[in-house]
Amino acid sequence: MKTASKIYTALLFLFLFAPIAILLVFSFNAAKSLTVFSGFSLKWYRELLRDENTLNSVRNTLILAFSAMIISTVMGTAASVGIQRLRSRWYRRVMDTVTDIPMTNPDIITGISLMLMFVFVGQLFGASTSLNFLTMLIAHVTFCLPYVILQVLPKLQQMDPALPEAAQDLGCTPLRAFLKVTIPEISSGIITGAIMAFTMSLDDFVISYFTSGNGFQTLPISIYNMTKKTVTPKMYALATIIFFVILALLLFSNLRDNDDARRLKAAWKSRKRRIDP
Repeated sequence: MKTASKIYTALLFLFLFAPIAILLVFSFNAAKSLTVFSGFSLKWYRELLRDENTLNSVRNTLILAFSAMIISTVMGTAASVGIQRLRSRWYRRVMDTVTDIPMTNPDIITGISLMLMFVFVGQLFGASTSLNFLTMLIAHVTFCLPYVILQVLPKLQQMDPALPEAAQDLGCTPLRAFLKVTIPEISSGIITGAIMAFTMSLDDFVISYFTSGNGFQTLPISIYNMTKKTVTPKMYALATIIFFVILALLLFSNLRDNDDARRLKAAWKSRKRRIDP
């Protein structure tokens, strides 16, 4: 049974990561072929740095992703604190359900509904163009926000509620207690939520496609437009760079979570030694 489970796990990982491995290898291929490796070369990375349209799309994508990450992290943290302080169990369930809707709703439904809303509001106010960078940013914050709440809220539930109260008893204002006590306690959840918001915004295509205007194009939309003709190997090089950036962010997040877990374990052992004779 153990052998079968190991084989199944190996096949699963092979299925998941084989396409990425092929992409990584052929991003260094000297030729355009995806079947024959002609030799190691950085040609496509140099071609990527000369492609102004692709670099402009990358810049737009990073601006949008960072903006959505910052806004959704601030709003998600504030929303998590508000949900945690709700006294009505029924109201908390309603808020949990509303929070889960953007995650469970199909992207195409979310994209179309947001597009219709933006067009309606634009026509209502007589705007010349209803879809632009702002509409994309609102759309990205909409679907990133639940992921931040999903990471921050459990950290708030794990935190000792007496800590902020003790800080206020010692002279801190509620805001100072929040910044000095609550934020450090839930910082790992905030960072993880921010990383998830960044990667979700960076990756999104469907919602961006329906809410983008003519003057602002993200990388996924740019790559989609390339597929109508051909995808050049410089896209493999760009995908390789993005893969390693995201991998570094995930490693940082996991290492921070492990450090927090070790710190909590050490604090618990120290507390237990003080209590036990």
